Amino acid sequence: MSESSAEVVEAVTGATASAGGSWRIAGIAGAAIGVVAAGAAAGVAIERMTVGRGMRRKARLALDSTGPYGTLRGAPGKAYADDGTALYYEVDDIEPEGGTVPRRRRLFGRKAPAPVTVVFSHGYCLNQDSWHFQRAALRGVVRTVHWDQRSHGRSARGMAQAEGTPVTIDQLGRDLKAVIDAAAPEGPLVLVGHSMGGMTVMALADQYPELIRDRVVGVALVGTSSGRLGEVNFGLPVAGVNAVRRILPGVLKALGQQAELVERGRRATADLFAGIIKRYSFASRDVDPAVARFAERMIEGTPIDVVAEFYPAFTDHDKTKALARFAELPVLVLAGIQDLVTPSEHSEAIAGLLPDAELVLVPDAGHLVMLEHPEVVTDRLADLLMRSGAVPAGATVGGYGSTSTVQPG
Repeated sequence: MSESSAEVVEAVTGATASAGGSWRIAGIAGAAIGVVAAGAAAGVAIERMTVGRGMRRKARLALDSTGPYGTLRGAPGKAYADDGTALYYEVDDIEPEGGTVPRRRRLFGRKAPAPVTVVFSHGYCLNQDSWHFQRAALRGVVRTVHWDQRSHGRSARGMAQAEGTPVTIDQLGRDLKAVIDAAAPEGPLVLVGHSMGGMTVMALADQYPELIRDRVVGVALVGTSSGRLGEVNFGLPVAGVNAVRRILPGVLKALGQQAELVERGRRATADLFAGIIKRYSFASRDVDPAVARFAERMIEGTPIDVVAEFYPAFTDHDKTKALARFAELPVLVLAGIQDLVTPSEHSEAIAGLLPDAELVLVPDAGHLVMLEHPEVVTDRLADLLMRSGAVPAGATVGGYGSTSTVQPG
């Protein structure tokens, strides 16, 4: 650890250990680190809040109780990673013949082969529910698998990490392979990944090229990057970003070792935390407050020590060469133009290496583009599924979703 890092860590740990309001100081630090959970850094300006704290707390509780997002559930299952970590997934099957979905074609006197399975991988400090709108729109139309990455959502904490092994993107790729083996052992696949989930898909391709060649028929990479994440400035001045990069690993480690204290502080500074998350998750001003609160709740649910465990993996991430595995496939590359976490230039770089890919840059959209502009994401995803042969051209993907209307479950 550098001398400057050691000084900052000492200051943070000293503050958390001191009496009289120390938990609040730790909370502000925790909220700042919580920015990383949405993929950002400290230093954002928050508009002055004029509503009383009690009223804001009541509003959050009301949104939690009435917000419909993240309520969709499927048939549960568990896969086991190579280190024994239990990975939770859910399957939404297609409707049986005679339902509302058009009858599937029979080939060579037999029923259609194993249907295409669309596997959704979520981002850092989120969970499978981050695909709520897309899941609602595709239910009954195509078989889907939604899973929680290790240490996220309903999956277990990484067993290797409990023994001190660092998290790597390669490990996440192997986790995805375990989920596929358990939930979709046969039949064609479409792989969809957002942010860290997209990196997970790249790591899968890097380590299991035969799987991509033999079974994958389409890929969607949403708000993600194939590398050079260490150069992202999160919308901050260069000097400030460089300073944060020098000290952040040490600060994260220190905070992760005092998780209980930091979590208390994060709860106490909920208003600041919410403002930071909104700044780095969304770009448009008219996002449904229930959607914003939904995103906040997912990120709040990620313990600070998990944030600390995963962060270093992004600096090491480089899967540019693995993109060649997708060269012959229908590919969708989509990003928000105002994404401060994985800037749209990273998606443009991916598309530059996949000249046949469809590149979609969404104006007025931030990092959580699938929640902010779900109708755009679902529309392009539906088109990818048709190009991949996952759904017949005549099928209707209904209710693309929006941030102001509840989609039917």
